[in-house]
Amino acid sequence: MNAPPSRGAQGPLKGLRVVEFLGIGPGPQAAMMLADLGAEVLRITRKGGNGWPNPVNDRGRAEIEIDIRSKAGRLQCLEALDRADVLIEGFRPGVMERLGLGPDDIAPRNPRLVYARMTGWGQEGPLARTAGHDINYIALSGALAAMGRPGEPAAIPLNLVGDFGGGSMLLVTGILAALFERATSGKGQVVDAAILDGVTTMMSFFDGLTTTGQLSLDRTDNLLGGAAPYYRTYLCCDGREMSVGALEPPFFAELIARLDLPEFADGQTPERWPALEAALTARFAEHDQAHWIRLFEGSDACVAPVLTLAEAKVHQHFCARETYVEGDSLMQAAPSPRFSRTPGAARSDAGEDGAAMIARWRES
Repeated sequence: MNAPPSRGAQGPLKGLRVVEFLGIGPGPQAAMMLADLGAEVLRITRKGGNGWPNPVNDRGRAEIEIDIRSKAGRLQCLEALDRADVLIEGFRPGVMERLGLGPDDIAPRNPRLVYARMTGWGQEGPLARTAGHDINYIALSGALAAMGRPGEPAAIPLNLVGDFGGGSMLLVTGILAALFERATSGKGQVVDAAILDGVTTMMSFFDGLTTTGQLSLDRTDNLLGGAAPYYRTYLCCDGREMSVGALEPPFFAELIARLDLPEFADGQTPERWPALEAALTARFAEHDQAHWIRLFEGSDACVAPVLTLAEAKVHQHFCARETYVEGDSLMQAAPSPRFSRTPGAARSDAGEDGAAMIARWRES
């Protein structure tokens, strides 16, 4: 990976050893994040992979193909785990136990191991052993019901809210918390990270505001869900979109001034929403996106263009911050967050194959 010199190849997690059992979605994302921050990640894969080869998400690993259902494969996994700090697995509850690789099998051999389990529904509960995907988890959590326009099907936010927001981000949080506790106790523990639980944690902000009456999650008057005309997107005459997020009065005043709509100075009051929406819809449709980018550039009106991913990668702000780095002929996201002394690096691989990594761990 050809990362800029300012992004070193070490990272704050240098020396951390992670064994990842191949899965899909949030598990691989979490392993990538740990690798970006300096951890050594060994991925135990299987013949044929996971069916979702991903040149960005799969970066930073050494890989070894093992038949984990065989006795020899199980022993090979145990050997790797003897020297590991973290295990990441995303199978349904009970699968690792049936393979002889569950927490109770590993703990006697490596009591310091942090055993991180990533599932949709959690390790127990009525739905624990049933199949599900991101859309199901955010639906059951109450998050999906708040997304979209009244009278229309819910807006699907890719897999950002469930798999990666409630899943991988909370999984990494759990891993780092368990490692911090281990520094005192000397012992590892099981991290039960469920996407459903993570989304519930993320929804706590909205839950709190609805309890106090400051926010409604009903799509007809959800301030943050598109009901408010000053917090939504608008079509331009070229079919592109602009996002408007002028929530606070000073920002709203700037929006109205830039659009030359002084008659809507009081437009944030709910009874004015229908008229304001009609006015904003008509005004944005008068010009193309490029016009509105120029008009709002550098302003505090909280207006930004809706860009494609390809356009975002070459936007001046991302370029200035080196948010994307080049590697393997791809522009891909650089590690985040950033650190002043120990920056990570988006590595294409760990520089050695899986068998060599296991051998090196064994000798250490």
